[in-house]
Amino acid sequence: MNFTVLIPARLASTRLPNKPLADIGGAPMVVRVAQRVMSVTLPSGRVRVVVAADSPAIISACQAHGIEALLTRTDHPSGSDRLAEACQLLGLTDDEIVVNVQGDEPLIDPSLVGAVAQLLTQRPEASMSTAAHAIDNWVDFTNPNVVKVVLDARGLALYFSRAPIPHGRDQPGVRPSPAPLRHIGIYGYRVGFLRQFPRLPQAPLEITEALEQLRALWHGHRIAVHVSQHAPGPGVDTPEDLARVRQLFGA
Repeated sequence: MNFTVLIPARLASTRLPNKPLADIGGAPMVVRVAQRVMSVTLPSGRVRVVVAADSPAIISACQAHGIEALLTRTDHPSGSDRLAEACQLLGLTDDEIVVNVQGDEPLIDPSLVGAVAQLLTQRPEASMSTAAHAIDNWVDFTNPNVVKVVLDARGLALYFSRAPIPHGRDQPGVRPSPAPLRHIGIYGYRVGFLRQFPRLPQAPLEITEALEQLRALWHGHRIAVHVSQHAPGPGVDTPEDLARVRQLFGA
């Protein structure tokens, strides 16, 4: 199995300026993400890791650490558009698979990346793959910033929501059984679908929930979901998050 990991990186960030270049243990954050992903192990095949950046400064930082990077346009309206341009620049064919790993996940589990890619190779009916893990507390279940997903019998996504789903009609206030699932923001795509996705009209549900993956479901595409036994490592959105991750790196 061969696949490409694309790591989009933008300098603009309202809560943490120049986030991709933030130092973590002597290397920029985006480099730390790429280094984690490069340790993915597969039974066979290889993984290509590429940073898709909007700034020459990010490109230079990646090259200084031996990380492949390419410069994309600065005016993309969404991350999906940036990924689609990266696929074009890399000359990827429609039947190839790419995995989108966010550039602010320096503690991402490499095995999760491999699992999402492998799942898509096993599910020809799916255009995308992603991941989830069981929610074990009521605070997360009711938190609108924690995205939930419900699956069908084949492990394909039925719906994503910020609301607490599934809802127990006869036992309100009681966590459903089996455990509800928290969506993990990592995506695998078939390149042909990724080229098409930014051109699909936005879905009303996508606008309501502010969840881009609902566009795929709205237009009839299936999303296969890998259920992980573990929650992902913390991402970095704020200065407080950065301090926490630096401490975990011993920096």
